[in-house]
Amino acid sequence: MSTLATQKAPSKTGVKRSVSLIAGLSGVVVLLFFAKVLLGSFQVSFVDFWRIVGGETIPGATFIVMEDRLPAAVIGILAGAAFGLSGTLFQNLLRNPLASPDVIGIGYGASAAAVIGMLLFGLQGWPLIGLALTGGLAVALLIYFLANSGRHTGGRFILMGIAFAAMLQAVISYLLTRADVRTVGDALRWMIGSLNSSTWDRLQVLLIALAILAPLTAIAAGKLRILELGDDVAAGLGLHVSRVRLGIVAVAVALCAVATAITGPIAFVAFMAGPLARMLNKGDANLMLSALTGSALVLLADFVGSNAFGGTQLPVGVITGALGAPFLLWLLIRSNQRGIGG
Repeated sequence: MSTLATQKAPSKTGVKRSVSLIAGLSGVVVLLFFAKVLLGSFQVSFVDFWRIVGGETIPGATFIVMEDRLPAAVIGILAGAAFGLSGTLFQNLLRNPLASPDVIGIGYGASAAAVIGMLLFGLQGWPLIGLALTGGLAVALLIYFLANSGRHTGGRFILMGIAFAAMLQAVISYLLTRADVRTVGDALRWMIGSLNSSTWDRLQVLLIALAILAPLTAIAAGKLRILELGDDVAAGLGLHVSRVRLGIVAVAVALCAVATAITGPIAFVAFMAGPLARMLNKGDANLMLSALTGSALVLLADFVGSNAFGGTQLPVGVITGALGAPFLLWLLIRSNQRGIGG
C-alpha cells in the first residue's frame, strides 16, 4: 500500500496557491449550494429565494425552499466538510491514502451502533449521535490497540480496519433481517446515505456538534504537523506521541460519527476528499481544502442524483459510491506505478 510523504513547511508560493484554491473552491461550493436550492423539478428564482429567506410567503416555493432544499443544502455542506476533515486526518496521521474511516471500518462502527439505536430503541437526534460516536470510537480504539500504538502501524491499522468493516457489515445485515419490517425501510434509506431526511432540528444538532469539534480539529491539525516531522523529532519537541496520535484518532472518529448520524454513511466522501484536495494543491495537504472538497462532493452528488436521471431520484450515497469505487482502483494503480511501498 502506498504511503503519504512527510509534509514540508509550505513555501510562500504554496501558501498563495492554497489561499487561491480555498477561495475558488469556496465559490464552487456556493454555486452548488444555490443550484441545490434553486434548481430542480420546481425552480425558484434568485429574487424569490431572498424574498423567502426574508420572511415573505410564496405559495409552494416557501415550503420547498425552507423545509426541503435549504436545510438539506446546509447539512450537505457541513456533513461533507466533516467527512473530508475526518478522512484527511486519518490519511495524514497514518500516511496512507487508503486510511479513511469508510475504508478501515470506523464508519461501519458508527453505522452499526446507529442502526442498533434506530432499530432497537428508536433513537434520533443527540442520543443517536452519542451512540454512533461511541460505536465509532470503540471500533477505532480496538483497531488502534490491536495494531499496536508504536511506530509503523499504518498498514496493520488499515488491514485490521478492513477486517472489522467486513464483520460489522455482517452485523448490520443480521440486524436488518431481524428487525420489524416497518422500521427496516428507514434504516435502509439511512444506510445508503442521503440528504432527503434533512430537517432544521437535525441541522441544529449538527451545528452544535461541529461547533464543539471545530476547535479540537484545529488543535489536532497543529499537533499533526509536528507528528509529520517524525516520531523522534516530535518527541524531542516535547510531544507525547502516543497520546497525541490517540487524540487525533478520537477527533477524526467524532467528525465521522457526527456526520454519519445525521446523513447516514455517505460512501467514499471521506476517502476521496483528501487525495482530491492534494491533487488540486500539487501534493500539499490542507485541511480547509479537504473540508471544502468534501462539501463540494456531497452537494454535487446530491444535485446529480436528484436531477440527472429524469423522474428517478438517487440518494447522494449512490452517486458517491459509484464515483468512489473507480477512484479507489485508480489510486491503487497510480500508487503501484509510482512504486511507493508500504
